[in-house]
Amino acid sequence: MALRNKLLLIILDGQPWRNARRLMGNLEGWVQAGEARVWRMRSVLPSTSASCYASIHTGVPPQVHGVLSNETLFRVTQPDIFSEVAKAGGKTGAVTHSFWSTFFRRAPFDMVEDIEYDDAEGPIHHGRFHTMAGYNHQNQMTPSDLDLFATLTMLTERHHIDYGILHTCTLDSMGHRYGHDCSQMDHACFTIDAQLAAFLPRWRKNGYEVIVTADHGQTDRGHHGGHDPEMQDFAFYWFGDGKGPPEDTLLDQLQVAPTILSRLGVDVPASMEQAAFLD
Repeated sequence: MALRNKLLLIILDGQPWRNARRLMGNLEGWVQAGEARVWRMRSVLPSTSASCYASIHTGVPPQVHGVLSNETLFRVTQPDIFSEVAKAGGKTGAVTHSFWSTFFRRAPFDMVEDIEYDDAEGPIHHGRFHTMAGYNHQNQMTPSDLDLFATLTMLTERHHIDYGILHTCTLDSMGHRYGHDCSQMDHACFTIDAQLAAFLPRWRKNGYEVIVTADHGQTDRGHHGGHDPEMQDFAFYWFGDGKGPPEDTLLDQLQVAPTILSRLGVDVPASMEQAAFLD
């Protein structure tokens, strides 16, 4: 079954609103050129990575799906983007941290069996995962973002996925180590912006609508999890058709899942109560 559109969701973990708008020159250049739009979006609470991941894909808050910290890892029971796309006959792909496989395919994550798979049954049909095992303040243990972008592109061109997600923790890790107001973060944002820019035109040429966003913000001291715009607010860039809200609208993270499903032409489950914001 052919879906109405094809879409890629790119999540730059831990990039706050202020740094996206200041430092992502390629993304901002496309906004200025009229080829993209950008809104401010606010995360769920707690503004913790795992909690946000589960909410991004299910459209329900942590108090409902139950992922309340990075230590509460289990197979989420609510309908999510992968499950609904697969149910509608679409093909999905993921190039992400292993938490996404745990939440939306099976738990616990098996290092050998689950690190890479192609599963005709889905709900994640083509998965390529990394764990960041051994991550600490001295050692980021993150894959090269260029490798991740190339891997997602491979899934789009080799397996012709309808929906794909890419998730990178580089900026979040840099923020925890250095904070966000420093030369190291300036260079990290400059680098990932340039690497992403090398692939965006190719994805668009291949017929994909593209979202580039984050899961949460971060303070200049490198913290998130709490109730504060620095920790919760991030940029939501949209490359595609559809009429969106005014530029000064504050979007809710729980709107991401129903918006993606509506763009794909997939029925939105009743559990996703927030309205889609792109017609």
